[in-house]
Amino acid sequence: MYVVIVGCGRVGAELAKLLSGEGHDVVIIDKSQESFSRLGDTFNGLTMVGNGFDLALLKQVGIEKADAFCSVTNGDNTNLISAQVAKKIFRVPKVFARVYDPQRAHIYAALGLDIISGTMLFSSMLRDKIIESRFSSYLIESKDLGVIEIEVKNSLVGKTIQDINIAGEFIVVAIRRMQGVIIPEPKTVLKNKDTLMGVLKVSNLQEIREKFHLGEE
Repeated sequence: MYVVIVGCGRVGAELAKLLSGEGHDVVIIDKSQESFSRLGDTFNGLTMVGNGFDLALLKQVGIEKADAFCSVTNGDNTNLISAQVAKKIFRVPKVFARVYDPQRAHIYAALGLDIISGTMLFSSMLRDKIIESRFSSYLIESKDLGVIEIEVKNSLVGKTIQDINIAGEFIVVAIRRMQGVIIPEPKTVLKNKDTLMGVLKVSNLQEIREKFHLGEE
């Protein structure tokens, strides 16, 4: 893929290194030349000094052929403007913008922009660690679905995945064992000390906790 990233802070630099290391073609733009020092010596993409909404600069880096565009500076306005330019003017297929203000995130998401709100994500993850420990309510942005971990013991030992899945409410998507993580089949038999990772509707959390006898931790 050909990816254009705006902002070479910690997030932008790490994203650029990950994509570049996987063999993707990456261009990263930042207003400060010094910021590119975060990329290290192994980054083999292109760096450009400037603004992410500068039309001439974007054309120079070949945005017309970009598969994805990510604006992850520390300024909401810059990210939102850059994302709109990439989406509306250059029609980049995948456009993402980082937004700090949760209220603005909802507004711009409603306008059709793909928004990543680190504030919402991090606060939700902390809330889940504090309150539910093994439950995450931030699987998708609508928060309709969550992921819960269940340790296999007592009556669950010897049962199969199809025995415990609940159609439309709860489904086991992975099992963590001593040998590693596996994606189970319906007839996979549960072993003592397996850890199940299941997807569920957040509205059914209490019901699932009761069914699997999950006490508060």
